[in-house]
Amino acid sequence: MQLTWQRDQINLLLPIALICCCLLIDVTSAQEAQQPWYENLPAVAMDYKVHIDAGKEDCYHQYVKAGATFYVSFSVVRGGDGMAGFAVRNPAGEVVKPYQWQATADYTDQVSPGGYYSVCIDNQFSRFAGKLVNIYITVVKYDAWDKYAKEIEQLQLNMQNFTATVGTVERNINDMMGYQAHSRHRESRDYALLLDNNAYIQTFSISQIVVILITCSVQVFFVRKLFEVKSSSKSRI
Repeated sequence: MQLTWQRDQINLLLPIALICCCLLIDVTSAQEAQQPWYENLPAVAMDYKVHIDAGKEDCYHQYVKAGATFYVSFSVVRGGDGMAGFAVRNPAGEVVKPYQWQATADYTDQVSPGGYYSVCIDNQFSRFAGKLVNIYITVVKYDAWDKYAKEIEQLQLNMQNFTATVGTVERNINDMMGYQAHSRHRESRDYALLLDNNAYIQTFSISQIVVILITCSVQVFFVRKLFEVKSSSKSRI
């Protein structure tokens, strides 16, 4: 009887243990899913093109790890007067860059406190025209190279010059990526302007051709009408 009772206890405890293990796995998976996939990367660069409807405001959120450098820039590619409002809020909800109606703008936080930054594009002053906006975001963790240097020192290798050089190269690469983003913004605006001018010239040319054809047809009709001779059906006796 005692063996049977112990066996029944084991049979009851096994499903409970399995359920607890499943719950722990689900909680761990949920916590991992909440973390961005790029959190452990030393540097991340993202380039977006978004369409902002007339009279609307759109906000985008970017996670930045504590101590990293956050940079964002925006440029209006096409639409309306070529300008929009741009604002940035830090993870504490404070407006670190207030709204300004302009064609291009950027913001840099050298040492981030960590959390989600909010980047908002405002098109509320434009009631009829939507805007195509280019957004460029970079998140760089320069302390990753310091950690790499400490790991090298543990191997008793003198890599200070190498680490400093790599850090300088990383900063220069980040600056060049920013310049390239500005160049892409200008190229996008110029290309959009080229397409608009091409469409305008084609429409204007076709309209002129249609007007000329109509004018020539009307002139030919009235000139022929002028020289038209009416024949009389009655003969004189």
